[in-house]
Amino acid sequence: MLEVGSRRRAQPPPPRVVYEALVEPERDPARRWLVLLDDERAPRLIETDPPRLVVWSSLWDKRPDATVRFDIAAAASGQGSDLRWTLFVAEPAPEPALLGHLRKRLNELVNANLRYSFGQ
Repeated sequence: MLEVGSRRRAQPPPPRVVYEALVEPERDPARRWLVLLDDERAPRLIETDPPRLVVWSSLWDKRPDATVRFDIAAAASGQGSDLRWTLFVAEPAPEPALLGHLRKRLNELVNANLRYSFGQ
């Protein structure tokens, strides 16, 4: 598997809460954050290690081989979490336009929608 994208950002809640949101994204209808596009599908859980690791299956029909790894750690400040998503795909790597789309969508879902669902 090729690592084709990764980004780390702070999230306001502690690791356990971030972990639960990733494991059960539809759990709280009032905080819906995993809003999928027409070419996307809900991920399956491939691996978990509470509250530090979540691995999802692909979100995209165009790249069913993709996986998304989430590494969750307590923030160094003692407030909130550091969350890193890493996108992996099998060879061959996606065309640049598709790769840009996949990275942008993960960033929107995790570093915008998920973050905003926690009130920031």
